[in-house]
Amino acid sequence: MANIKSAKKRIDVTERQSLENKSYKSKIATSVKKYKLAVDSKETDKAEVLFRQTVSLIDSAVSKGILQKATANRKKARLSVYGK
Repeated sequence: MANIKSAKKRIDVTERQSLENKSYKSKIATSVKKYKLAVDSKETDKAEVLFRQTVSLIDSAVSKGILQKATANRKKARLSVYGK
């Protein structure tokens, strides 16, 4: 356990950021699942909208530093192939 005040604060900040990142990753996973369900059930209009929303979530995760750029590109590529 940290003894210095700033180190204790960094621990608290890191825990909070980890929870926020985990929540955002969960939101992305839910969006991916909804998109795949729409594709499997042949709902093309809904799938197109969900694809755009999911890609947008992934891109914003990159800009927030939650996902790395290569990881986001891989996820988007797999989504685009899944829809075909």
